[in-house]
Amino acid sequence: MSRDSAHNAARRGAESQRPSGAVARAGRRALLVVEDERHLADGLRFNLEAEGYQVQVAETGEEALEAFAGGAPSFDAMVLDVMLPGKDGFTVISELRQAGQFIPTLILTARGHPDDVLKGFAAGADDYLTKPFDLAILIARIRGLLRRSEWVRSEAKAPLPQRPKDRFTFADKTVDFNLLELRVKDHVFPLTLMEMNVLRYLIQHESETVSRKKMLEQVWGLHEDTDTRAIDNFIVRLRRYLEDDPARPRHLLTVRGLGYRFVANPVKTD
Repeated sequence: MSRDSAHNAARRGAESQRPSGAVARAGRRALLVVEDERHLADGLRFNLEAEGYQVQVAETGEEALEAFAGGAPSFDAMVLDVMLPGKDGFTVISELRQAGQFIPTLILTARGHPDDVLKGFAAGADDYLTKPFDLAILIARIRGLLRRSEWVRSEAKAPLPQRPKDRFTFADKTVDFNLLELRVKDHVFPLTLMEMNVLRYLIQHESETVSRKKMLEQVWGLHEDTDTRAIDNFIVRLRRYLEDDPARPRHLLTVRGLGYRFVANPVKTD
């Protein structure tokens, strides 16, 4: 998408694509948009502010990181381009995660190769959308990020049956739902918001086989026809944290043709 066409499409979307009632639902949530193409950044700001969001724009990776310096950020979510001057978007999200900043993040980029998508998720992104994009889809994805963020926080306060409400311990592992951490023996693994969403959902359905379709609907808030490889990739990442031998998982099991099953206390076999 060219700069002019992206800008024009974004502005047209304010009138023709904006879902009804969006402003009331959006409230005054604050978004950080990291985009170096000025026309596109202006178009995004215009439309997102029309939806009721407060928007701040950063044009470089360094500016984005500076926005989080000195304490807790004042943003509820971030829309992040990859191809930026200086530090690219992958580096930005990776450094934020390493610094303990787990702001819900959607990567918005022209780099749509599967390797790039996987790299974005591996760096810590919660969602990934490629350019050219439909404005209504972008707005829906942002709403989904915010909704899932609220869900994680609210669910962390709700007790699981017969389990501590903030933590779940099994074997030599402890999941802290509030801190978004997984402790395995003496190691602490910080989880992204989406990693915790997936793990918590599986824990809540312990010993049940959960289909990919169900996880897409309940965890991602996406339609069933979305590429299920994203779920598989999250499972692979969680296994690296949870399993002694990720190639032979004992807690996060694949049920071929059906989905996945979480087992807290697997039966030992010789």
